[in-house]
Amino acid sequence: MAGSVNKVFLMGNLTRDVQLKHTANNTAIANFGLAVNRRYRNSNGEMQEETTFVDCEAWARTAETMSKYLSKGRPVFVEGRLRLNEWQDRDGNKRSKLLVVVDNFQFVDSRQGGGDQGGSRQTEPAGTGGYGGEPSNDDIPF
Repeated sequence: MAGSVNKVFLMGNLTRDVQLKHTANNTAIANFGLAVNRRYRNSNGEMQEETTFVDCEAWARTAETMSKYLSKGRPVFVEGRLRLNEWQDRDGNKRSKLLVVVDNFQFVDSRQGGGDQGGSRQTEPAGTGGYGGEPSNDDIPF
């Protein structure tokens, strides 16, 4: 197999407010949780729902923008990649956690800060790590 792909698309609600921090070089890092629901019919034909909780982080201008406009409970669509963090805890045990590093995101509801009442989209061009421009209703894929 030539190469590999690491791409994640998730739509869910923030489980907590975006926590914004900065590195020693003053690069912004935003950490937040996302709850993603899945509805399905079980073997008895009854509707079931399961929730998956996903830790996410965003960097640079993406982090700053998310921190400014998103808070607990807000729905958001994120695009990113998986990253495995590994460390040793205080007792010397090896620990690991899978998280999503957000490259782009889109507002899902219409509470985005501006006067737009019909929903909006926020994306960032690949590789920029920054805000991609003014959202437009014409860009919403759903």
